[in-house]
Amino acid sequence: MTEDAAFVPAADARAFRDALGRFATGVTVVTVLAEDGPMGMTANSFSSVSLDPPLVLWSPARASSRFDFFARAPHFAIHVLDAGEDDLARRFTRGGAGFDGLAYRSSPEGVPLLTAPLARFECRQAAVHDGGDHAIVVGEVIRAAMRPGEPLLFSQGRFGTFLASR
Repeated sequence: MTEDAAFVPAADARAFRDALGRFATGVTVVTVLAEDGPMGMTANSFSSVSLDPPLVLWSPARASSRFDFFARAPHFAIHVLDAGEDDLARRFTRGGAGFDGLAYRSSPEGVPLLTAPLARFECRQAAVHDGGDHAIVVGEVIRAAMRPGEPLLFSQGRFGTFLASR
């Protein structure tokens, strides 16, 4: 086993990013209704916050051209993707097709909802906090849904799946 190599994150941003990539996360698509229509963004910064009240968070990058739409949205939906949905995840990254040609329905609040995600959390924005080069968007979950399946994971710059130990 090799010893870990310490570094100063502020001085070595690439190493810091690589170290963060060692933590596997689930993959989500966050959707909002913008002035020009439905909009989505792939994010792996999703986390639960509280059960009572039911709160979740996610963190959009301030550098994103879509940041203002997501930070100002009064309602949004977070869709947890299934292991086979890496193409859907790519669709909502920079330069992806987004909602073009994609079937969806709308929530009572008008938020675009993707069909059959592994889980979905429909939220009312509860707070937005400063998070450096990201914002921390907290949502109160007003509706949730789920189905059986395995999650899509992201680690070290790649999509993957969970391998259960035997």
